[in-house]
Amino acid sequence: MQNKLINLVTKSAKQSKNQLFSAIQPARYLKDLSKQQIGRGKTVLITGASSGLGEGMARLFAKLGYNLAICARRTDRLGSLQAELMAAYPDIRVEYRALDVSDYDAIFDVFDAFATDFGHIDRVVVNAGVGDSRRIGKGRFDTNRRTVEINFVSALAQCEAAMNIFRAQNSGHLVVISSMSAMRGLPKHLTAYGASKAGLAHLAEGIRADMLLTKLPIKVSTIYPGYIRTEINENAKPLPFEVDADTGTKSIVAAIEAGVDEACVPSLPWSIVGQAMKHLPLQVVNKVN
Repeated sequence: MQNKLINLVTKSAKQSKNQLFSAIQPARYLKDLSKQQIGRGKTVLITGASSGLGEGMARLFAKLGYNLAICARRTDRLGSLQAELMAAYPDIRVEYRALDVSDYDAIFDVFDAFATDFGHIDRVVVNAGVGDSRRIGKGRFDTNRRTVEINFVSALAQCEAAMNIFRAQNSGHLVVISSMSAMRGLPKHLTAYGASKAGLAHLAEGIRADMLLTKLPIKVSTIYPGYIRTEINENAKPLPFEVDADTGTKSIVAAIEAGVDEACVPSLPWSIVGQAMKHLPLQVVNKVN
């Protein structure tokens, strides 16, 4: 019993150290992992990998030595990404499939096909989503419904498909990409979007709770990105504390590799902002947003 307790404390301390290092110096942390080729022989499945954060994560995971199972609607871009990554990293394997996450049955088919192709899926990153929502009561229900369906119901299907695979393997790492908008109910065009991302965060926490309850060796991580400039929002006005796509994706992948349960990224200032958002009066949160 004493040895088990010592091992548990040692493991916890090491994990905490890794998480702190990854949060403070994500680029250096990833450089060390790249030297180790930490992902060699492992496979990561990423949805929404044809652009934005998904594409950025794919590039970083490839650099770490992971095999990649990438999917999105735009197969031309996936094909180009596959060719680029396999040329740059000839020791990895990259496969892609078309996937529209609004087709729930297709999610299960594509995930299962990747599992068959690779034989084992070590990590699934539930990334595909949309950011188009409008003020409630302004006649844009169809837009808001689509946002909630893609960001929550489609994500639920992705989590179901991933967990089916992980339960069968008795191993795996489920990662969901939420948003800092999930921290509080927000006004204007963020209301439905933030609610969908909050629902996703609670879904992931529930799955994590179930893994603790059943003692299954499946990790669940929830990532809350702050303002990250990608091609999806390249024409939007400058936002507080925003970072470029390279900085943002490095922070995300570093947090994932550190095995966090939850992380606001980049850690500074968003971990502080996140705590403030949870406790400040709503009138103040409105002004900040």
